[in-house]
Amino acid sequence: MPVVRVDDPADARLADYRDLTDVALRRVLEPEGGLYIAESSKVIARALAAGHAPRSFLVQDKWLPDIERLAAPHPDAPVYVVPAEVAEHLTGYVVHRGALAAMRRPPLATVGEIVEGARVVVVLDDIVDHTNVGAIFRGAAGLGADAVLVSPRCADPLYRRSVRVSMGTVFQVPWTRIPEWPDARELLHDAGFRLAALALADDAVPLDTFAADAPPKVALLLGAEGDGLSRAALDAADVTVTIPMRSGVDSLNVAAASAVALWELTARDRRNMPENDGT
Repeated sequence: MPVVRVDDPADARLADYRDLTDVALRRVLEPEGGLYIAESSKVIARALAAGHAPRSFLVQDKWLPDIERLAAPHPDAPVYVVPAEVAEHLTGYVVHRGALAAMRRPPLATVGEIVEGARVVVVLDDIVDHTNVGAIFRGAAGLGADAVLVSPRCADPLYRRSVRVSMGTVFQVPWTRIPEWPDARELLHDAGFRLAALALADDAVPLDTFAADAPPKVALLLGAEGDGLSRAALDAADVTVTIPMRSGVDSLNVAAASAVALWELTARDRRNMPENDGT
């Protein structure tokens, strides 16, 4: 595991970290599939534990011992040690957590592989806000969703902000992309799921009522801020579910709504939920 000190932000070895947007990283031709950036020792550890392969690490001295430990099983991935000002110059912001890693994107599994054995899955329909995507993943991990499925136009869960907001849980919860509706509906129906759209509608079933007699397998459909679920997603749903609100408020932020819905839908499993181990 080579540890290399670099003081020049223009050094060619730092190209993966220099002025590259998430979109540019994804389009890197080598390795196939592109790259993504993991930030902080904790997030990097979760990415490595999920089997993702690092191409290199970028770290400040303070965090070098943590990264050396994580990087030890990956001798082909150099660890670049840089001063704080170099890290900020490269990334355009203060790297508060002191460590970044350029990770190779793994190939996506099929929908069938992801939902096999699952009981509750979350489907993100065209949610383009990376913060919301990351927050939904964090809630999915903490509240017992078995998988997350994202639509073709949904924001990438491996974009830097999504990964950061999720605290690395995008590496814990199985996920993949679904095809367009209604093809996605057929895949989920074939796997035994009933599709529940979380939306406002005159005929919507209150969440607690739906959860009290929920089908064995539920796919919870969540839509973008503002526009909500697309017409195609609503047409694909088997039932529309709503969260009863008070004080004239008609809805919650999509990440908050997903957490409330998952809490209700996983209530029957809560007795067997293991205690938080602090990881």
